Amino acid sequence: MSLESEFTNHFGAPPERVVRAPGRVNLIGEHTDYNGGFVLPMAIDREARIAARRRPDRRVRMVALDFGGAVSEFSLDAIEHVAEQTWSNYVRGVALFLQERGANLSGLDLVIQSNVPIGSGLSSSAALEVCAATTFQAFGGFSISQVETAQLCQKVENEFLGVQTGIMDQFISALAKAGHALLIDCRDLSYQHVPMPQGATVVVCDTTKRRGLVTSKYNTRRAECEEAARLMGVALLRDVSPTDLGRFETDMPPTVAKRARHVVAENARVLEAVAAMKQNNLPTFGTLMNQSHESLRNDYEVSCPELDTMVEIARQQPGCLGARLTGAGFGGCTVNLVADEHVAAFVANVAREYEARTGIRPPVYVCRPSAGASVAW
Repeated sequence: MSLESEFTNHFGAPPERVVRAPGRVNLIGEHTDYNGGFVLPMAIDREARIAARRRPDRRVRMVALDFGGAVSEFSLDAIEHVAEQTWSNYVRGVALFLQERGANLSGLDLVIQSNVPIGSGLSSSAALEVCAATTFQAFGGFSISQVETAQLCQKVENEFLGVQTGIMDQFISALAKAGHALLIDCRDLSYQHVPMPQGATVVVCDTTKRRGLVTSKYNTRRAECEEAARLMGVALLRDVSPTDLGRFETDMPPTVAKRARHVVAENARVLEAVAAMKQNNLPTFGTLMNQSHESLRNDYEVSCPELDTMVEIARQQPGCLGARLTGAGFGGCTVNLVADEHVAAFVANVAREYEARTGIRPPVYVCRPSAGASVAW
């Protein structure tokens, strides 16, 4: 049944708008965003969608199809974080902070559906936040920029949900351009759309190991980076060169030094990857992806056996130019750069071999670089 039909079934009338916002895969640049560094994500052709209709009062009623038709409701005049129906907190937080910045919101009936896998590292939460923010704008008679939308949705994560994420996920969901990746400077939020190279396809492989950022060691890694920056006398690790790091790292606690080493090297890899993409240099781009995974596994220590197994299998396949974990780590997905003519075999072989080793048949997604959030109709 279509999203529109589901809406009519739940609320007795068709929706007035359908809004969409994509998930993302980060091609390279992991754990650099909250360090003021560079990232290179790509929006994928999986997205959150919200069907919506205006209400005559100040209430928001929501139905989440991906949670068995779960229902949650709140007043725009008394928005609170809830311990049950936690999926609703993403919408609640967006409404709260939009009103804090002066937006006059309308009550809405909403039906929410997403095909971005939850907990897989493909930014299902950011897609929902950006989709909600775009929906409220569509009905509220106000407009904020895409950059402001991303910043507001990041604030929802940081202050309403208590997860200290960087801005990358919300930024790419709001600002993506079809056929392109997006180079983001997370310090000043300048950005550049970078055409995806020809001759290769991005394939995402889901280990099916789920991890929640709140309960993972994500916040610990962030604190370790802040400590490294403090010890080197800079505000952010973005400001540290490899030479600077070489002078300081022997005086730092070994674990803190390893975290800094990853971030400094990863920032350099992102810029090298962009140069390779512009030259359509697929081998170099793939090599940088491989180096990124080794750094995330050994220096940042955010990989896990499932991710390492998936990467190992991928690299054994003909046409695989590069493979690495993507997202925060601790589970979730890998991102792979695969020569176009080998994609079909790659998908089949990786799924079969991963199942043989783990007993789990993994979802594998062939991804196309998609556009950012929009009102579908």
